[in-house]
Amino acid sequence: MKKRILIIGACGQIGTELTVYLRNKFGKTKVIASDIREGDDALMASGPFEILDATDYNAVEEVVMRHEITDVYLMAAMLSATAEKFPMKGWNLNMDSLFHVLNLAKDKKIDKVFWPSSIAVFGPSTPKVDTPQRTVMEPSTVYGISKQTGERWCEYYYNRYGVDVRSVRYPGLISYKTLPGGGTTDYAVDIYHKALKHKKYICFLKAETTLPMMFMDDAIQATVSIMESESEKIKIRNSYNLSAISFNPKEITASIQKHIPEFTISYEPDFRQAIADSWPQSIDDSEAQTDWGWKSKISLDEMTKIMLDNLRDKY
Repeated sequence: MKKRILIIGACGQIGTELTVYLRNKFGKTKVIASDIREGDDALMASGPFEILDATDYNAVEEVVMRHEITDVYLMAAMLSATAEKFPMKGWNLNMDSLFHVLNLAKDKKIDKVFWPSSIAVFGPSTPKVDTPQRTVMEPSTVYGISKQTGERWCEYYYNRYGVDVRSVRYPGLISYKTLPGGGTTDYAVDIYHKALKHKKYICFLKAETTLPMMFMDDAIQATVSIMESESEKIKIRNSYNLSAISFNPKEITASIQKHIPEFTISYEPDFRQAIADSWPQSIDDSEAQTDWGWKSKISLDEMTKIMLDNLRDKY
């Protein structure tokens, strides 16, 4: 059976690495990358690329039909901190793009959809430790509200129309290949850059703010794994909890200091502290492990070494 993949939002933090991974796995001509604007030289040279506005249904449909797309990875989104500054823009991008792809799948123009959710679906009333798959969800951010709403629509389209949609709730994602993209957890990317460049970091969260995190390699593995699993193994059609490591700014600082002893951190919490305080500290992802065999691999100290080794040449 032929497989042709479209990645919408291919120039973002996840999309960039997902594009490379899928092209290595399936061949570069089988994976069409797209975004609202062109990406870096490496991405543009790696295979087919389309300029695509994810909020324009006709444009998305045209690309899907012209390239005979079977699978769509919808990675376009406005993240938590940015969406708080532009609430309606965040809502419109996050929701319109999802509806366009779900409706194309409903009309049998594509076979399978991946749509990412987030720990932002949880809120202040959610249990903070080992947050269950099914629990109280009262998100307090624009991003979280849009993701919770999206989860409900994904489940609805599966139950009502048989749309094969799959999703995971990403924790904070950490990568050395792309710069921070406007998320509250992005301090855990920026801190490595500042450690190498300045040997100090001013953190916008408090020292003890523990959040669920994941190295990008684990996130890509989870994304492709759930999409490549047999349909009958996917028991949850809103979104699966996903977990790897949990840490706070104090702990990541200690991990960095094993390599850069002179590194220091100071704290100036801003509006993002309230966002972080509304999120879990750790996640129970046992259902993803049971249903489709998910298992994270990379620890905090392993991640720190990888990040510093790969960023060192920049500074």
